[in-house]
Amino acid sequence: MKRMRKAFLSALSVTLVIGAVLAGCSNADNNGKPETNKGSNGGNTGTEQAGGAYELGKEPLEFSFYGHYDWYTMPAWGEDLATKWIQDNKKVNVMPISSGGAAKNKLSTMIVSKQLPDVIWMERGPDVEKLRSEGMLVAFDDYLDKYPNLKKWAGDSTIDMLRSPDGKLYQFPNWYTTQPNGNAGYLVNKKIYEELGSPSLETTDDLYAYLNQVKAKYPDVVPLELGQLAAGMDVMVSAFAENRPYTFNQMIAVPNGDKLTSLFADPVYRELLQFTNKLYREKLISQDTFTQKLEQVEQKVVTGKIAVYAASSPTEFGSKGNSQLKSQDPNAGYIMVWPVHKAGLDKNKIFPGDYKQLGWNVNVITKSAKNPEAIFAFLDWFTGPEGQRTIMWGPEGLYWDGVDAEDAPLFTDKFVNDPKGRDELMNSTVNFQWNGNTVYVDNSKTKFEMTLPEDKRNWETYWQSTITWKTQFNTTEYVNLDPAGDSEEGIIAQTILSIYEQARAKAVMNASSEAEVLSILDKAENDAQKAGYEKLLAYKTEKWQENKAKLSK
Repeated sequence: MKRMRKAFLSALSVTLVIGAVLAGCSNADNNGKPETNKGSNGGNTGTEQAGGAYELGKEPLEFSFYGHYDWYTMPAWGEDLATKWIQDNKKVNVMPISSGGAAKNKLSTMIVSKQLPDVIWMERGPDVEKLRSEGMLVAFDDYLDKYPNLKKWAGDSTIDMLRSPDGKLYQFPNWYTTQPNGNAGYLVNKKIYEELGSPSLETTDDLYAYLNQVKAKYPDVVPLELGQLAAGMDVMVSAFAENRPYTFNQMIAVPNGDKLTSLFADPVYRELLQFTNKLYREKLISQDTFTQKLEQVEQKVVTGKIAVYAASSPTEFGSKGNSQLKSQDPNAGYIMVWPVHKAGLDKNKIFPGDYKQLGWNVNVITKSAKNPEAIFAFLDWFTGPEGQRTIMWGPEGLYWDGVDAEDAPLFTDKFVNDPKGRDELMNSTVNFQWNGNTVYVDNSKTKFEMTLPEDKRNWETYWQSTITWKTQFNTTEYVNLDPAGDSEEGIIAQTILSIYEQARAKAVMNASSEAEVLSILDKAENDAQKAGYEKLLAYKTEKWQENKAKLSK
């Protein structure tokens, strides 16, 4: 998903503040409804008739949009080719509201002042439910049949999983899917690999031997890059057990039969930390991996200063690095390898990444919106074929011209022959992809790429279709397990998260032996149990079983 990266930590850290603020807003007008955000929607009253559908483009539609992330800054709407076309042809203007790098405080301030934006783009889970329970969100149920794209492409199963406890739908998903997707895996520096004889990189033993070769011959290269906060370490947990995505690390819980159990006591997780600690002690991974900035990681990958890069989306920097390195040397660049595994495991049951039917995050429409149906109509168009073609590849006539019988774009020669211009356009719209339709986008580009000779295929699409999409695990049943931050379980969860983060870093960087790694995890387990870990695990287990019941319908 390019720079729209998933935050590794859950929204638990912001829920307490939002919960407290919402409690103080419960006496707002209209049963918790905040006052209208003045100036929003440009006075638009809509053109829909009683029982009829809103006609997008018949009159101007303006709404405010807030991305609830510290890192997110919405680009100016209308300054790129795609959103300019939407502005001119659909008469839609989107006004950004910035978090200013402090999303938690920004949303709290907007709630207290009763000046919510029309649309909030945020993580699923407790924060959405807090807003919903206080009557601040608009339900979408009356719109689903009027505007068919979400229902058609997401399907009833995904929509039902997104419903709130009151049975209604308030969330419009982003990058939802009914088929595998994702980029997690292992990027390999092609030139270094070939100069070292293209050795086997199938097992963890192979990987360890290769990293030592790199260290010996290329002292200025990082043998194994794990990225910011050592996130790639969690991707590597898949190497130590079959059917083991990194999702369980993020959950701080591991399925065992019909229950979720302790991550700290999990043999697979313990082996992962022992292996990573060994790599750290032997200087086979970046020594500042827990403190380096994302920009530093990008610079190393793009300039070829890494031999192997494990990440949840290594294709983002890998694609850029592949182009740059090849422009200097046609034999350079990056390749991907099938996910490594511990000897004795079935390589076809190794899943370094995951995908969920629900996708990544969601859009909610608040009751500040003067015409919520019009906004929903836009979002539904945006997630449909025309909207997705436009925001992904620009307006018709440049990189695509017309569609085939399946509504997939017919890409032009310029799409192939002008990769620089194409990529610049696509990069300019990345941060507008708020409700991506994974199946439509992936199938459209793959269908076209497969008609091209191999040397003309898009680097990223090639590796997605040959490796990464085949090695992502469906973790839909594990969504929405986090408790509200102001609940007893939510308070416990924040303590457990702190224990997890500290133990993870300490086990990798401070332990002087494998035995000490286990000692650190034993202490973390003991501390977690004292903090109420079992109660939290019981809560998550209950939510997990509820999900499984919904999916089995």
